[in-house]
Amino acid sequence: MSVSDFHDIVVRRDSGKAERLFRASVSAFCSITRPSRREAAQLDDLTLPLFDLVSTEDRRFVAAALSECAIVPAGLFRRLLDEPVDVAAPLLVRSRVLTDVELIALIGRHGIGHARAIGRRKRLNPAIQKLIVALEGSIVPTARIHESRPADHPEREATAAANAERPGFGEAAEAVRHRLRAMMRADTVQVPEGEAGPGDMAYRKLRDAALTGSEMFLATALADTLTLNLPTARALLSSGGDSSLLAAFRSLDLSEEQAYMLATLALPGHFPHPEAVRLFLERFRSLDPETARERVRGWKLEMVANWIQWQSANARGEPPGRRRGAAGLRAS
Repeated sequence: MSVSDFHDIVVRRDSGKAERLFRASVSAFCSITRPSRREAAQLDDLTLPLFDLVSTEDRRFVAAALSECAIVPAGLFRRLLDEPVDVAAPLLVRSRVLTDVELIALIGRHGIGHARAIGRRKRLNPAIQKLIVALEGSIVPTARIHESRPADHPEREATAAANAERPGFGEAAEAVRHRLRAMMRADTVQVPEGEAGPGDMAYRKLRDAALTGSEMFLATALADTLTLNLPTARALLSSGGDSSLLAAFRSLDLSEEQAYMLATLALPGHFPHPEAVRLFLERFRSLDPETARERVRGWKLEMVANWIQWQSANARGEPPGRRRGAAGLRAS
């Protein structure tokens, strides 16, 4: 589509001008074999002012078109993702642009409707799939409660029934979304200006806790630093090896010396000779920080999923022996 074609759309005075321009501009962008970031920004400038003027069907059309693109206009993409699931679904199911972290954040913001669409993605992270299954389980007891209540007040019951079908409705679901939002806060530690490095605050907190000689103090400090629950942090310390701690320390941007110091305090006797120290430092050095942070995010996902399962079992009145709580998390 040429510039003159866009000009023809703009100068027309009929009511469908905004819709045609909205669709035509996105179609033209999607037809470019390798669009640039500059072209994506230009599309944002063109389409965002039109967003509130076009119909749901137009938004759905654009979402479907952009779902196949490797480069997308950031502003329009975010607006479409925050639309109801009947609009956002193509992006949630197919877009390669979305990362695991962004998918989790979307579930936290929008609840079960978006989660179900995300669950249809191919090659979905197993931890996210588990989270969606657990979230589904937390919705069912709420719906059953509404179904079992006598309809003494027909209008109130009708409203409750409608709410039960609304994505993310119910105290359990809202608690889950609150947990997810908290979980997806910054994974890195914020350090005041003037500190020597980004991991210094975390290192000092963990070192001081480890020097007390109390495993509980160290587990508590580790849980606070990584935003994990206490059973998960204790599992990191008692897993029988240093693989999990290696990832935890790497995700905090600690130096090699800081990581080794904490490892020797947390695992006394684990480094009986220089060769063990050399291997530890070599493994630490070769571990990519983003890979380590992704592993920590996986622990958080499993932690929240297990918490949801425990809540669901509690709501169904299952005996404690059958519930699997956060303590069942594997830190490996």
